[in-house]
Amino acid sequence: MADLFPETIATDRLRLEPLGPDDVDVFELYDICSSDPGIEDVTEYVTWSPHETPKETLEFLEHAEEKREDHEGVSYVVRPREGEDGAGEIAGTAGGGIDWDKRTMTLGFWLRKRFWGRGYSGERAAAFMALAFDRLDVELVAVTALEDNEQSNRAIEKYTEAHGGGREGLLRNYHLDDMDDGEPVDCYRYSVSQAEWNENPTDVAVTFEE
Repeated sequence: MADLFPETIATDRLRLEPLGPDDVDVFELYDICSSDPGIEDVTEYVTWSPHETPKETLEFLEHAEEKREDHEGVSYVVRPREGEDGAGEIAGTAGGGIDWDKRTMTLGFWLRKRFWGRGYSGERAAAFMALAFDRLDVELVAVTALEDNEQSNRAIEKYTEAHGGGREGLLRNYHLDDMDDGEPVDCYRYSVSQAEWNENPTDVAVTFEE
């Protein structure tokens, strides 16, 4: 079966590699997702909790591989390139789910706390926008963040506005909070259209590798 997605994506400072059970060491990722320093801060505003068993990590990897095989989305492990502090280490993961009927890719991203503050979020977003718009001909890239996640909202607003998009508004009771007994929470949604991207392309060098 043909693969719509590149094997790896390289940017100025990052290398995005396949996220799957045959590509990532389960126990290495389990150590990060269960007990990495700052993991509670990392998972405070995302859709998953710290992993309790290696089986949970394996299922996470299998789910990512299944979505890719079904062409419903793609996820990568994020590794800083040579010259960066922590080069070659797993810094986090990045993914994009695709609704082909709506021609929309929705992005998701998390980083280990020691890699915060480097501007990797915007660089990863530029890579996924290049993938969505230039390769997959998607019409819209969307990102959501919990209303009270100020750090992510600042970062997302910055990189979506840089490409001509920005905040659309507040989606009430949009997401169920896994960390709070499934209570509904409000999210801000941001987006960039293909037309906006074409008028405001990235200055990040993005390379797809098959």
